Amino acid sequence: MPDLGLLRTTTFRVALLYLGLFLASVLVILGLIYWFTAGFIERQTDETIAAEIAGLREHYRQRRLPGLIEVVNARSATPRTNTLYLVASPTYAPLAGNLSAWPDAAPDSDGWVEFEIKDAAPTPDGRRHDARAVMFTLSGGYHLLVGRDTRERGQFQERVLISLAWALLLTVGLGAAGGVLISRNVMHRIDAINRTTRQIMSGALQERMAVKGSGDELDQLAGNLNAMLDQIEQLMVGMRQVSDSIAHDLRTPLTRLRSRLEITLVECAGEDEYRGAIQEAIGEADRLLGIFSALLSIAEAEAGTLQRSFHKVALADIARQIADLYEPAAEEAGLSLDSDIRAEPVVLGNQQLLAQAVANLLDNALKYSPAGGRVTVVVDGPDGSRGAFISVSDGGPGIPADQRESVLRRFVRLESSRSSPGNGLGLSLVDAVARLHGARLEMDDNRPGLIVAIAFPRIDAG
Repeated sequence: MPDLGLLRTTTFRVALLYLGLFLASVLVILGLIYWFTAGFIERQTDETIAAEIAGLREHYRQRRLPGLIEVVNARSATPRTNTLYLVASPTYAPLAGNLSAWPDAAPDSDGWVEFEIKDAAPTPDGRRHDARAVMFTLSGGYHLLVGRDTRERGQFQERVLISLAWALLLTVGLGAAGGVLISRNVMHRIDAINRTTRQIMSGALQERMAVKGSGDELDQLAGNLNAMLDQIEQLMVGMRQVSDSIAHDLRTPLTRLRSRLEITLVECAGEDEYRGAIQEAIGEADRLLGIFSALLSIAEAEAGTLQRSFHKVALADIARQIADLYEPAAEEAGLSLDSDIRAEPVVLGNQQLLAQAVANLLDNALKYSPAGGRVTVVVDGPDGSRGAFISVSDGGPGIPADQRESVLRRFVRLESSRSSPGNGLGLSLVDAVARLHGARLEMDDNRPGLIVAIAFPRIDAG
């Protein structure tokens, strides 16, 4: 069965449209070829007849009728000539020439006439001899006809037309075959993409589109689809990890909360015991609410919808406000909190999220710095090729270089920090806020301690 589905494809229709346009161009070219070949021969025939007439007129003017008859008889006697001559009397009786009778055809306004040569020898293919001539009347009432046998010219024109027709047929055939071949090739690759897409929709998320490596549009499409699927798979894996982490991190405080309430209900009988149990329950609930609040803030930052509400934000003002807010906590922990405002950069962003990110960095710095240490907030830039940045440095244990990427994931905490309070979401939120603002979260060794900076891209004034 022929593949009729191919005829309904867009690629075949496009190929057919291109073939139609190509055929129109070919027809114009073939028409010009015919006009420059067959038309040229026709025009050359007319010019030859006109030249013969001019010569015979001159003979008639100089030598009158006898001289004209002598010249016509001489030229008519030339063997295998295609030129026709006839001199006739005022009553159209032949006087000289190679035609036996004056043709019974009416000339046009210019004297041109086409007629059949009835006394010509029959051709092998049985076709008749046609002629094209000019007839006019000489002074004295005599008539003169000069023309050419057009049989050979007609044969040449016929051969040209046949050749052009074959060329057109070959063009149509090769064009249609090329269209089918191209459509099959394109449809083969599109079918492969469709098959893989159906497999992915049926649950085989690990499947990817085949890439031939040619770098053409279909290769680029397959590459983009594969990149999109990789991103979706990463998001799904991330969501699964987050779900698992939420279930794991919430189960422990919820179990602890339930156990305390049960113990209080069974063992405690006094008002003070109940009050203490309720306060502990409120503390656990606040911690759980803090986890949900951090997760919502991360999701909000990663969604990117807040970019529509960006406005100019002074980083130095944020640093001063957050430093003032954490100053009492630093003094209580026996730490020195310094602000080093070297510049007054302004960036486009969300002030609340940026303040939350700086607060998270300061909270971590105060939490992990040993008593007597120093925490420094620096604001600088833009300078040279670097844009504006805000950094927080501490003298704590720091984060090993090979673990700085992993601590940005949700609920990831280093073994050395598990004894400290926290939920593993602080740096995740800072990283999400940085990416929302097109900035980078940079971590470096403070020897000892850690420097964490939010580095904004440099924006040229132009």
